[in-house]
Amino acid sequence: MIIRETCVAIWDALHAAVMAQPHKEQWKEIADVFQQTCQFPNCAGAIDGNHIRIKKPVRSGSQYYNYKKYFSFVLFAMCDANYSFRYIDVGSYGSRSDSAVFAHSEFGKMLQDKTLDLPEHTALPGTTSSAMPFVFVGDEAFALGENLMRPYSSRGLSLARRVFNYRLTRARRVVECAFGILTNKWRFLHTPIHLQLETAISAVKAACVLHNFVRERDGYNFDDSLTHSLQSHRPSVVRGHRQGAAVREQFTAYFMSPHGALPWQLEAI
Repeated sequence: MIIRETCVAIWDALHAAVMAQPHKEQWKEIADVFQQTCQFPNCAGAIDGNHIRIKKPVRSGSQYYNYKKYFSFVLFAMCDANYSFRYIDVGSYGSRSDSAVFAHSEFGKMLQDKTLDLPEHTALPGTTSSAMPFVFVGDEAFALGENLMRPYSSRGLSLARRVFNYRLTRARRVVECAFGILTNKWRFLHTPIHLQLETAISAVKAACVLHNFVRERDGYNFDDSLTHSLQSHRPSVVRGHRQGAAVREQFTAYFMSPHGALPWQLEAI
């Protein structure tokens, strides 16, 4: 009871202070840091989902039994380039895919409904071409959209598309590093959580807001963030739409242009 009440109190006390939904100017600030550190312009965040190991919840059947053959619930997160969580969704069935968790999350619905208060479309740095939307970056588990970029399929890629995948991965890996910092700081995430489901969810939520609190106070050790033990979801086959494909092609062309290319990108792929 003490653990449950303490975790709830931590979430209630810190959530609004360290994980409030960004407004338009804050989205711009987040994108500026992504451009400075990851060289991916107009990027408002990186998204990913991970399994949190748990004991089998009572009378849950196979809902929490994932494809890796253990019980878990999903921690879905969107983070900024400073490795802080800007949104989390905790507790979805371990049997669900990332795309399903994202689609049913409040964040996914707000992105779909265009109610996230993202900034107006902005031209990419150094260009005067048509304005581009602000986007979130994810892996192959997510559907391509106007505001959501995912890698190209890995089969028979052109040089430009391989460069795009490399540039997207540079930005997307920040959420994996954020998970690494989280698990290395809060070690109970390294092993199955032996608490009732509701208490386990509260503990993970508390750890996430404490992660942001500590990040703001103490900073981080980058070397400790390169690996994490949370289990990534298995990519699922999801389709995008034409508008998202057009935006991705524009980013692809930009990353091969004099204004958007990195000196080392061809060597890196």
